[in-house]
Parts: sequence; structure tokens; C-alpha cells
Amino acid sequence: MKFWLIVGAFFSALAVLIGAFGAHGLKSKITPDSLSIFEIGVRYQMYHSLGLILIGLIGYHFPHNVIIYSAYFMLAGIIIFSGSLYLLALLNIKWLGAITPIGGMCFIIGWLLLAFNIYRS
Repeated sequence: MKFWLIVGAFFSALAVLIGAFGAHGLKSKITPDSLSIFEIGVRYQMYHSLGLILIGLIGYHFPHNVIIYSAYFMLAGIIIFSGSLYLLALLNIKWLGAITPIGGMCFIIGWLLLAFNIYRS
């Protein structure tokens, strides 16, 4: 469970760094719409990084199999959802927008698996 606490803390710190980069380094370089897309990626990365920390804490009270798949789906969601939004905002490659919902589904599956597995354990 310590692993997921570390991963969550790392991705939280990364969200702050990426957010600061967006707020200070990109503000005058990309359009307001692209900056808004970038900020959504940062916001969801932070939410789900905190979710990983929560999963790490829950893991001290429940068996490993209760939380592991939720953690993997959250991590995949951060990479796919937020990562695709960062690239979309920075590179303006429109087809990346089609990948973003896959990351969103990973987030939803992660949360639902967590709830279901805690309920059934």
C-alpha cells in the first residue's frame, strides 16, 4: 500500500508542477481554449492522484485484491485522460480528443471497482 501512497504523492506533485507550467509558461503561448483544456487535465490529475493516495490508505485496512485493480485503472486514467488533454492543448492534434474518454472510463471503472470491492469484502 505504501507503493500507491508514493505514486499518488508523486503524481500530485507532478500536477502542481504541470499546473504552474500551464499558468505561468503557457498563458501567453496558447489560446485561452487550449489553456482551459490543459487546466482540466491538471485538475483531473490532481483529483485522481489524491484518489491513489486514498487507495493506498484503504489498502492498510482491506486485502490487496480489493484495491489493486482500482489503483491500476486510476493510474491509467491519469496517463490517458490528462496526458491526452496536455498533448491536445500543446500540440493541437485534434484526434487526441478521441482518446480522452478512454481515460475518463478508466477513472469511472476505478471508482466503481473500489466501491464494489469494498462492499463485497
